[in-house]
Amino acid sequence: MNRQSQSAVMFLLGAALLHAGSTGLYLRYVKPGLRPLLLASGAVLIAAALATVWYERRRAKAAPARGEHHAHPEPRVSWLLLLPLLGLILVAPPALGSYSALRSGTALQKTYVYGKLPAADPAPLSVIDYASRAAYGHGRTLKGRTVRVTGFLALDRTGAPYLVRMALNCCAADAQPVKIALTGDLPPVLRPDAWMEVTGAYTPRLTHDPVNNGPIPYLKVVSARPVPVPHDPYDETWNT
Repeated sequence: MNRQSQSAVMFLLGAALLHAGSTGLYLRYVKPGLRPLLLASGAVLIAAALATVWYERRRAKAAPARGEHHAHPEPRVSWLLLLPLLGLILVAPPALGSYSALRSGTALQKTYVYGKLPAADPAPLSVIDYASRAAYGHGRTLKGRTVRVTGFLALDRTGAPYLVRMALNCCAADAQPVKIALTGDLPPVLRPDAWMEVTGAYTPRLTHDPVNNGPIPYLKVVSARPVPVPHDPYDETWNT
């Protein structure tokens, strides 16, 4: 690949990073805290591509004066290397869902200090926050309260429903699920990967993940309703 092709690849890659960072597409790949680095990387790549094009044009104009011969053109097939980049820009991959969640063990980690629940009733909690308080805090901070939790549905081989959120350490490649088992007043039809807002109460019932034997607490559902996929489908907060 000649320098012009390299410049085009760098420019498109930089444009892809700027596009992802400015539109929220980057949330399908990395956690929100990395957005400034993505934008900076995109700007650097575009600047490098433009600088390379400027340098090559200057060199081409100066070549006849130095008696240099033009290089043989590169095969046009090299431009096919741009196709993956165009795919990155034009096609947004879906967030990880129930297929990945059921094949990975729950990544719930123990928390030793729990803050006060929000004053609102029902109290809005993340999947990780509720699961940690229920499994490791033995529900002490949850008793007598109604909570509202949002996540996507996963159904195991027996049809048992789980409310799941994928948690990130860095990027989607290391995403792991945190799961809540659901019981109580559930909708008659449950569709895997559908996002739901569930309102319910703590129950001491607990099960263990068949993949890694990690704890999966239950939530007794009072009501549930479908919701759109959130702007950020991942949860980067391991402990609350």
